[in-house]
Amino acid sequence: MTSLGKPATQRQLRVGEMIKQALGMLFIRDEAKLPLSTKEITVTEVRMSPDLKTAKIFVMPLGGREADDVVVKLKEFSFVIRKVLSKKIVMKFLPKLY
Repeated sequence: MTSLGKPATQRQLRVGEMIKQALGMLFIRDEAKLPLSTKEITVTEVRMSPDLKTAKIFVMPLGGREADDVVVKLKEFSFVIRKVLSKKIVMKFLPKLY
């Protein structure tokens, strides 16, 4: 659901699911070469904005250990993740990841 209380459109759900699957595979294969173990990160949900230009990504490390540290590192290297993700997904505008 969006912040206005409107339900997400079918397109938002479909693009969100596509990004979720691509991020999951990216983390499993450790393609982003981040300074943390991405094999233990689970992407639980991706919420897209109505214009599909921003994506809010919800992640959880395995067992919930050091969740704050993992989120800080992922925020710090979101530009690297976005660059690798751009090679996996073909979209007119790749959304900014939060």
